[in-house]
Amino acid sequence: MGRRRGIMSSQFKEELAKDLGFYNVVQKEGWGGIRSRDAGNMVKRAVELAEAQLANRGRQYPQS
Repeated sequence: MGRRRGIMSSQFKEELAKDLGFYNVVQKEGWGGIRSRDAGNMVKRAVELAEAQLANRGRQYPQS
């Protein structure tokens, strides 16, 4: 099986890790060093941000 291409950019993942407080682990050990809870929280936060962005788009373009 080939390696899958990630959906999130490296920069976005790093910003999420900084916001969630585990970027120091990423710097020291790489992404494989983070806890599964941290990975789950990162995905959860990314989904929240995406949902908020979609909700804001809906407000910009009212339905006719």
